[in-house]
Amino acid sequence: MLGLEKKDFRLLLIVIGLTMLAPFLLNPFPEGSEMAQFNAGYPDLMQRFVIFGIFAIGFNILFGLTGYLSFGHAAFLGAGSYGAVWMFKLLSMNVLPAIAISVVIAGLFSLLIGYISLRRSGIYFSILTLAFAQMSFALAYSVLTPITGGETGLQLALDDPRIFGVSQTATGNIPVPALFGLEMRSSFEWEVGAWLFTFNTGYYLAALFMILAFYMSIRIFRSPFGMMLRAIKSNQTRMSYTGLNAKPYTLAAFVISGMYAGLAGGLMASMDPLAGAERMQWTASGEVVLMTILGGAGTLIGPVLGAGMIKYFENIFSKINETILHGWFAFLPDGLENFVVAMIYPFIGKGWHLTLGIVFMLVVIFLPGGLVQGGQKIAALFKRSKPEDAKPNATEPAE
Repeated sequence: MLGLEKKDFRLLLIVIGLTMLAPFLLNPFPEGSEMAQFNAGYPDLMQRFVIFGIFAIGFNILFGLTGYLSFGHAAFLGAGSYGAVWMFKLLSMNVLPAIAISVVIAGLFSLLIGYISLRRSGIYFSILTLAFAQMSFALAYSVLTPITGGETGLQLALDDPRIFGVSQTATGNIPVPALFGLEMRSSFEWEVGAWLFTFNTGYYLAALFMILAFYMSIRIFRSPFGMMLRAIKSNQTRMSYTGLNAKPYTLAAFVISGMYAGLAGGLMASMDPLAGAERMQWTASGEVVLMTILGGAGTLIGPVLGAGMIKYFENIFSKINETILHGWFAFLPDGLENFVVAMIYPFIGKGWHLTLGIVFMLVVIFLPGGLVQGGQKIAALFKRSKPEDAKPNATEPAE
């Protein structure tokens, strides 16, 4: 089905189901309850889940499949955002041209950086990409201020010379990004008992792009091109001895990965038409590395899981404060309640990075294959082991 094997098609269906039903799955607790703090089914966060999922899927093609660790992928994310905002300012508020130009600009930019950086490999390649990303950040922050908006970022204005569209609405406001008249910020709320589910237009558009991006990554992984990338990761020196030139393949992987980042940047600008230099900073590049490793580098669904987990920590755990903790443990005696809150508080709120760091350490030490490996181990526990006499002639495969 769709050119996929049965196993890959099932995985695609799982991703489609998770993304389409996200408003229900991410709001498991009733509104107004103490546990509603852990609900993540609001539009802004759901959009971040799928957009950074696209970013991580693309990065996984370069790092997980090819073995090249880039610390500069945020440069393409930022370039895509700037391209999309400029398209909104100059052409129209339709998101499709903005997303298309963001992919093209990121692709050209990654072609230039990849052509230079891929002259080296290993740590030298990583340092080169980091240097290019920081140069891009510095240029966007100061030198290219007329193009990028500098410190304040690139924003829409009432006097934008928009060719196919109005510069301002009848009420005197700036138009909002839309898909053929359907605004990205428009939402429909469905109240079911004590639960409130929100269905957002922008989220479902971003989710559709993530499903397409995930499908394309499966095709890349299973293609002869993907096999060549795996061979490069396994032993590039041996490949060169056979007479194969690995550079075109690595450059193609770098550009494809950069285009994924540009798509994510364009979608970010489509949801909120603002582009800032901070999207090019090295911390944003480090974040996508963490997402990929945490979920499982080289796996198909791992980067999506890693992106979702990090964004959940960033937006949910960071909002838990002492007042909420005291509400949770109010049933304890006063002295014990204060002790428990004092022990937990450093790991939440502003200290959410500490909790994420501990989780990352545990995953790297005990689950080098990431969350995907953890899921496989849990699934193995529930699998019934077959009797040994069921396969009398079975032999163990050679290592």
